[in-house]
Amino acid sequence: MLTLYGIPNCNTVKKARDWLEANDIRHVFHDFKKNGIDAATIEHWLKQYPWEKLINRAGLTWRGLDDTTKISITDNITASELMQDKTSVIKRPILVSNGKIIGLGFDENLYKETFKP
Repeated sequence: MLTLYGIPNCNTVKKARDWLEANDIRHVFHDFKKNGIDAATIEHWLKQYPWEKLINRAGLTWRGLDDTTKISITDNITASELMQDKTSVIKRPILVSNGKIIGLGFDENLYKETFKP
């Protein structure tokens, strides 16, 4: 099963969704805003990518955090807690196939290579 994680009003997520739909790639969309994200999923992702890659430190949500909170994110545990509490801080979209992250962010060339006929 292919799942695209993100928030619907994110431009990068929109590009990924549009690309998948235009190329008839069946997928499920998991909306962080409506459905949240559980600790087990984040823990599984953290086994594949370091927390520094999963948290979008260039985004508005991260930049809006107070310095004390930013400084407190130092490991998988604190990063997981932040990602569960403020899902908009998660790098997006995250494309997952059978539990494995196959795309972090949207890269059209990566998608083309991944889904080439």
